[in-house]
Amino acid sequence: MRKLQAQGVHHITLVGADRQTSIDFWEGVLGMPFVFEQPNLDNPGESHLYFDPGDGRLITVFTDDERRPDPRRTSTEPGTVHHLAFALSRATFQQAVLRLDERGIRHSGVKDRGFMDSIYFTDPLGLLIELASYRFEPPAGCSHADVLMEAHKIRTARGDPAIAEIHLADALERLSARRPSLSEDRSPKDPY
Repeated sequence: MRKLQAQGVHHITLVGADRQTSIDFWEGVLGMPFVFEQPNLDNPGESHLYFDPGDGRLITVFTDDERRPDPRRTSTEPGTVHHLAFALSRATFQQAVLRLDERGIRHSGVKDRGFMDSIYFTDPLGLLIELASYRFEPPAGCSHADVLMEAHKIRTARGDPAIAEIHLADALERLSARRPSLSEDRSPKDPY
């Protein structure tokens, strides 16, 4: 038996309300360009809107102008989506609370997640949205997941309950040490 090896998220499709609410939220609040639209090929009574979340992948929304937004929190029962998280640059994240406040959008404020910071709020249909900003940049040739896996190994070896900045810093040092160097001894030094 062999795996069906995934290579990333292709797209996520949500059931939206009317077309304009989707455009106003995904492009008008989150800045995702509205890149194309066509009928829902499985239900021609619905439209299928496509948005670029910034990495060239897609967030798509089925819309029907007969449906109205319902802001009540979406279900959190098993098998449902709890929330969607979107990456923000540090500069944009630092402005997120102000920009949400300007629109009167209720939010959680900044939440410390140890390896990242998060802000939570709901979209016009009650889906929980997370704005996330990592507290680190991975070394060249490594991904954020590489750093987090290494930080996890460090954290669990030390018996710590969650990843903190010390684990990130040590993980970054370990991953960077894997890059070639002409030095025979790469241990920490004190040249002063």
